[in-house]
Amino acid sequence: MTMTQILSGVVLVLVPPAWVARGRYGAAAVTMALGAASVVVTVAVWLLGRWAEGQRWAGLAGLVELAVLLLSVVVSLRAEDGPRCAAAAWTACGAVALWPSRFAFVEGPADTLTLFGFGSMLSLPAVLVGLYLRGLDEGRREAVAEARRAQRLELAHDLHDFVAHDVSGMVAQAQAGAYLAGIDPAGAAEMFQRIEQAGQRALASLDRTVQLLRSEEQGDRGPQPGLAELAEVAERFTATGGVNVRLELPEEPVPREVEGTVHRIVVESLTNVRRHAPAARAVEIRACRSGGRLELTVTNDGRAPGPAGRPRRGGGSGLPGLAARVEALGGSLEAGPYEREAWRVTAVLPLEEAGTGPA
Repeated sequence: MTMTQILSGVVLVLVPPAWVARGRYGAAAVTMALGAASVVVTVAVWLLGRWAEGQRWAGLAGLVELAVLLLSVVVSLRAEDGPRCAAAAWTACGAVALWPSRFAFVEGPADTLTLFGFGSMLSLPAVLVGLYLRGLDEGRREAVAEARRAQRLELAHDLHDFVAHDVSGMVAQAQAGAYLAGIDPAGAAEMFQRIEQAGQRALASLDRTVQLLRSEEQGDRGPQPGLAELAEVAERFTATGGVNVRLELPEEPVPREVEGTVHRIVVESLTNVRRHAPAARAVEIRACRSGGRLELTVTNDGRAPGPAGRPRRGGGSGLPGLAARVEALGGSLEAGPYEREAWRVTAVLPLEEAGTGPA
């Protein structure tokens, strides 16, 4: 094996160990090492004698070497950023530009410009591809981070909507149980069992929500509650005592995001009835399709305090947060007094805009 063959394979021999070391030292360090090795080979060729154009082995190995250097530039620019990455890219691109000088002497400005043009022609596309891929990766990471933030905000709303509903029911049952303890011990015992069940549901919701909020990876939340689950919500609310819930739902299917929003509005409305309308004895929940819209009304016969025409803001972030969610879907939500001592929550949600057509 001649010295020419040995020199032409130096960089290729270094590729496997450099690839193994990439995980420890980073792609930029590997690119700089390969580029420096290529420059050293070029200088050695200058000192030992230029290659002849008819040496096929040297030419073939050199082309593979160029491909390796350009690929390492793409990988390093995609994986890293900063001065170290820039230095690595300059080193590798410089090695690419110097590669033709292994076959001919550089004499005068014309040859220098030829080397510069050769290096630019090969290096510039590699640099642009690496920067483009890094931009795609950064955009993807930002999109994932934004999705996680939105998910955490949604989970915070879930924590308010569902846990507050169970806790408010526990408070009402505890008050009733304290009253029944002296006159109906059996009824009081049953009431305390319901309080225990509601507490277990609230704790389970808290555990799931906090676990997902703490997780760095996007969790699988499973299917979101919709219209089908409202019957159970109404039965459970009625079973806590004192308020009879009448439920009317559409038979035709509606978009899933509309179902989830309707479920949240109903749960929040029932929670507010428990908190702010202790005199209420009946709640009517009515959801019906009207043209391309779904109209939802939740009416109780015991007025809750709050300004008319807008969601009440004194008791928490439930209805204001739901109003923003409804507006994001292209609908509207209002809450206010209705017919003497009643209170009504009204939501209008578009169906076609939400991504549904005829069932």
